[in-house]
Amino acid sequence: MLASDMTAKPGRTARVRTAKAGRPDQTAPLAESGVVPDGFYRDMVWNLRNGVIAITKDGRVAVMNDIAYRTLGLKPNPDDIGRQYADVLKDVPDVIRILAGAFELSHLPNRAELRLRNTEKVLGYTLSHVKDARGRDAGATMFFKDLTRVEQLEERERLRDRLAALGEMAAAIAHEVKNPLAGIEVMAGILKRQLADSPDAQNILADIIKEAKMANVIVQEVLAFVRPLRLQVEDIAVTDVIRDALTMAEGHRLRGEVELRVDIPEALRPIQGDPHQLRQIFTNLLTNAFEAMDGSGAIDITAAAVDADDETATAAEQATGPTILITISDNGPGIPAEVIDRIFSPFFTTKPQGSGLGLAIVRKIVDAHDGRIDVGGRPGGGTVFRVTLPVRNQQQLFG
Repeated sequence: MLASDMTAKPGRTARVRTAKAGRPDQTAPLAESGVVPDGFYRDMVWNLRNGVIAITKDGRVAVMNDIAYRTLGLKPNPDDIGRQYADVLKDVPDVIRILAGAFELSHLPNRAELRLRNTEKVLGYTLSHVKDARGRDAGATMFFKDLTRVEQLEERERLRDRLAALGEMAAAIAHEVKNPLAGIEVMAGILKRQLADSPDAQNILADIIKEAKMANVIVQEVLAFVRPLRLQVEDIAVTDVIRDALTMAEGHRLRGEVELRVDIPEALRPIQGDPHQLRQIFTNLLTNAFEAMDGSGAIDITAAAVDADDETATAAEQATGPTILITISDNGPGIPAEVIDRIFSPFFTTKPQGSGLGLAIVRKIVDAHDGRIDVGGRPGGGTVFRVTLPVRNQQQLFG
């Protein structure tokens, strides 16, 4: 429908399709009178806040705007117009599959969602046929928007709902279990002193004390997870948080020969947050990285100031203003694709002795700071965690 307008070169008059028979032709007089400037329709589609891809029936790209390129992670190229869409979109096979089915369906989806396997982005899209003057299919158009952040916010709300139901029950059970565990540990310690001459008894009682301590740690983590967070907010430098977290992480897990590369600008402005809780976030992430590296490899820590992306951010995210993006990446074995969507879920773990609450608590703390945490793979192998925190919290913004 708009292919001729979108591909018109600067200086040429954009062609406007005349109305179908039986309908008043409102566009042609506008064009003839000069009301519609050259390239108006091209500029209109190029500046839409949604991605737009239009193809002809023989599979050539007729329209592809800037947001489409950015959302799909492709480099804009004017020469893509007229090429086969399967060649232009070869790096996003999921979109190729959607467009390929456009001419096979009589009723196209008005609203649907698609998860891109190469980037894990979630797209909301709609398809429509482009009809010629005789009502025949001449092409197809795909309008889409990045819903990844919306999906993350919805998952955050679902998690909060689950925690609300789980919290009271878990807190009650944890309190009931905590007292017997303390009794077991105390009595085992007494027996250990009384049976000092029995090596076998010493070994058994040492195991009992060790397991009781481990069970008590899990109980403490459950209580910490279900307990509402009360942030003690103050100005804090990201460099201080990372430095303290590194010290604490090395106390939990030996660093070995792991190389640390830290790139945090000295001029990076401080953020509003709870220093203790923020240190817990990065201590957990760095401890996990040390465990994954198993004594060798490299970990990169970077931080930079960024602005909310107007095209993809929600209204709430845009309201938070400037943010700081902290990235922790390693070249370890990475996280299996089949579990990466569940690593922030409570009680999910791949570790033999893990409680499954470490990353769930990390996400809870990030949420409490009105931030966002994402995880993905690193080119060449490894894992990348991205933590985005607002420079100012919501209370300061509206207080």
